[in-house]
Order: sequence, then structure tokens, then C-alpha cells
Amino acid sequence: MNKNLKTPFGKIDFSWRKTLWLYTMIFPILFIDFSSIEWQDLALNILLLFLTIGIGHSVGLHRGIIHKSYKTSNTFRKISLYLFVLTGLGSPLNWLKQHYFRDYWQNRNDCPRYFQYKHSLFTDYYWNLHLTFIPKDLASYQIPEEDLNDSTILWLHKTWQLHYIIFMLLLYFLVGFNSMLIATCLRTSIIILGHWYIGYASHKYGYSRHKINGADESGYNDILLGLISFGEGFHNNHHSYPTSAKFSSKWYEIDFGWMIAWLLKKLKIITSVKTQKGNLKSTAIAYDSTNWKLPKL
Repeated sequence: MNKNLKTPFGKIDFSWRKTLWLYTMIFPILFIDFSSIEWQDLALNILLLFLTIGIGHSVGLHRGIIHKSYKTSNTFRKISLYLFVLTGLGSPLNWLKQHYFRDYWQNRNDCPRYFQYKHSLFTDYYWNLHLTFIPKDLASYQIPEEDLNDSTILWLHKTWQLHYIIFMLLLYFLVGFNSMLIATCLRTSIIILGHWYIGYASHKYGYSRHKINGADESGYNDILLGLISFGEGFHNNHHSYPTSAKFSSKWYEIDFGWMIAWLLKKLKIITSVKTQKGNLKSTAIAYDSTNWKLPKL
């Protein structure tokens, strides 16, 4: 491991589980017969993306459980956690912890190298998708005990791979081998790699309206990445309004995650929904004009 990654606040280790799962998803793509893809495959995968990424990850785990941007029933909380598992991204408990670790350090000036974005795309591919941070003092990150001790989160943490395998078998019997590989291995590989790349790109390039004072990272917005990621690519907006369920700030920023949250609010499935109004982070300082950072040619 790179010596520059060493930090007194914890260990950064190679994760065999993380690495094996990534390539276990990528390798079977070689056996997909792309010439036989039909409209039913496209429809199924679009539906799964909205259910798993839209509701499970973006609205359920990220906006709801991690950032507490709304209130909901225990039933919807459990459903959204299960849908997150079907993304194939991994354990909801691990994702919860890693999110708190990153938020904690990126909002400080003494951010360890591992949580910064002052390195290349290829370096980040290795660091983000193959390594993991293990803190010395978990209590420092102030993760709510209700989440750390949540029975559903703990159960899915132990069993998420089993649920995903059962999901694969169910799809195999319902739609066949080729369609199953498309709806599982291909979809999950795109989700894992897409989530990683959007996280990297939205901390490197784009436009921003606020600078987070005293923070190592303020994030950037990207219209295209925001569109295809259910709003997750509007990262400067999210850094500026972290408790808001709405990541978009302008009409041209299309946030499908917010559309789902808005619909769930209308259906009274979620309540007390926070938006950007009155929720600007106290350390967010507005630029006089939109700040742009573009890749050097």
C-alpha cells in the first residue's frame, strides 16, 4: 500500500471481500449474449434501477437513513434497505459507516489523503474500490446508535450476499440465464463503477455555487452525471444543503431522486421532508458568481 495513505486515525487495508465481489460481478459479463437483448430486458433493468438505486440507495439509505432528510415508517425503512441490498453495492452498515467517515474528514482541513481527491482517476479506482478505512475510534464519527444497532441493518450486513444470490436464482427461473446476467452482474457492475466514477468526478470537476469554509472538499455539480445518478451528481448542492432531500437547485438540474421523494411525500409514505429552504449549511459561503473547474486539456 502507498505509504502516503498512512494515518494515525485508523488503518487503510486491502479488502479482499470488496475486491472479490467487484470482479465476481464483472467477469460473468463476458458470457452475456448481447445480440439477444430484447425490450423486456431494457424494461426490467430500468425498473430495477429506479427501485434499487432510486429508492434503495439515493432516497432510502442516502437521503433518508444517513442524512435524516425525512421521517417515515419502519416498514418503508426496511423496504428501502432491502432494495439497497439488491443494488449489489454491499452491506448497508458498511456503506453507512464509510459515508460518515468521508463526511467527517472531508469537512475538515486535516483530511487524510485517502479521503481527498488530489490524485488521478486510476489511483482512485484502486483506492476506492479495493481498499477500506478502519477507524481507531468509531465514536468520533457520531454515527447514531439507532442506526448502528438497527436490527434490519445488522441482519442485512450479515446476509446481504445471500439475498443477492437468491435474487439471481429467482431471476434465472423467471427470465432465463442471459437476462439474469444482464439484470444482476451487468447492472451491478455498472452501478458499482458508476457510483465510484460519479463520486470521483463530482469532487474534481464541474460548477459550484458555495465554498464550504474549513472543509477539504466542497464538491461540484455536473448536469449529466446528476441526471443519470438520481441527483447524486449535484454534489456541491449536497455539500451545501446536506440535510435536504432535494439535491437540485435550478430547473436544469434534473434530480430523479427528488421526484421519487416528492411522490412518496404525496403518497404520505414519507413526511417532514426537508428541502434546501432554510437548510443551508452554516459553513457554506456563496460565491459571487458560479465557480467552474474544468479538466486541463
